[in-house]
Amino acid sequence: MAAAQALLLDDFSDTDGVSVFGTRWQGFTDRVMGGRSEIQAGYRAHDGGHALYMQGPVRLENNGGFIQVRLPLATSGEGFDASAYAGVAITLRGSPGPYFLHIRNHETQRVWQYYRAVLEVDEQWQRLVVSFADFDSEHLRGALDTRQLRSLAIVAYGEAFEAELEIARLELVPAGTP
Repeated sequence: MAAAQALLLDDFSDTDGVSVFGTRWQGFTDRVMGGRSEIQAGYRAHDGGHALYMQGPVRLENNGGFIQVRLPLATSGEGFDASAYAGVAITLRGSPGPYFLHIRNHETQRVWQYYRAVLEVDEQWQRLVVSFADFDSEHLRGALDTRQLRSLAIVAYGEAFEAELEIARLELVPAGTP
């Protein structure tokens, strides 16, 4: 069997908000549960093309504390089988703050259940590769099962700060990808 090649999820060259899956990026805040955080999201030109951006104040009042942009990975209820891949590569830059990748799969039935990995963000463009093994479960038991992924999100979370993040490329990568 041939080794998997990287699978581009989005490089934002088309600023229509539609990924290679035919799904659209969505912006969310803690306001869905009474929080006070705010988000602005959209597309920006940069020296190398276009980027998805997310910015706004993350506030902790009313049990809040997050803003996010999320990409559904499947249009059907089955989810996307990412078992041929080892992780996620993301090209991004932004202001300092606590940022995370969140993944939801067939096991995440409640809104507080997800898998997350830390993103070390810098003001300069960088490419980070995050192994699926680096995702910790939140309110779940066991490791991330990648056979039925539902969504992937980039999240500013956990402390009060002014979030500003640009994402230029997002892909699933095979094992051994630097």
